[in-house]
Amino acid sequence: MPTSASWSALRMSLEVGAGALLLLLPIGIALGWLLARHRFRGRTLLEAVVLLPLVLPPVVTGYALLVLFGRRGWIGEPLFEWFGLRVAFTTFGMILAGAAVGLPLLVRAVQLAVENVDPDLESAARNLGAGPWETFRRITFPLARSGILAGALLAFARAVGEFGATVMIAPNTPGTRTLALEIYREASTPGGEGAVARLAILSVLLSFLALLGTERLAPRRRRVRP
Repeated sequence: MPTSASWSALRMSLEVGAGALLLLLPIGIALGWLLARHRFRGRTLLEAVVLLPLVLPPVVTGYALLVLFGRRGWIGEPLFEWFGLRVAFTTFGMILAGAAVGLPLLVRAVQLAVENVDPDLESAARNLGAGPWETFRRITFPLARSGILAGALLAFARAVGEFGATVMIAPNTPGTRTLALEIYREASTPGGEGAVARLAILSVLLSFLALLGTERLAPRRRRVRP
């Protein structure tokens, strides 16, 4: 049976995933829509930067976050000196790491979903007097909703299962370990094989449910009959 440490790790993983998703949604949707609907100088560079965490080793992403948000980081130092806020080695730091690795998945899903929306429908709405926000809210989002939700679920699952970026910036103390961090700790402990197996089963179940939900939400292409 799962122990209290297992349930604590599961709870922390879900909290990190939920926090990362809340942080990601407005940024990911805005970036995905921008990349889908606009052509501008530097677009390719922006897209490459957004997708970079997909190909970077996760520990490099974590190190970059540490450089930015550490106590002496470019952003972390002024945040601490001016407002007394710490990001690195806090729960919010773990959420930030989950958001960093989940962002490319959400942006790409939103981009593809918006590209599948007929732009003529948006043009018609604007011609009838709808502004950009109203057009997105009443036309673009309802038509792209399934793809956006699938991307959000995939980004959530990615944040829940992240290890490499999280371990660089996490407190890694009892009660603050995610499933991935707890698996690593137990695997490094003599006699921890049973705990590793239980935690791995929980991780597999979470990942399976997330992928199942993504498949159910992902828009299906209609088969064209000859």
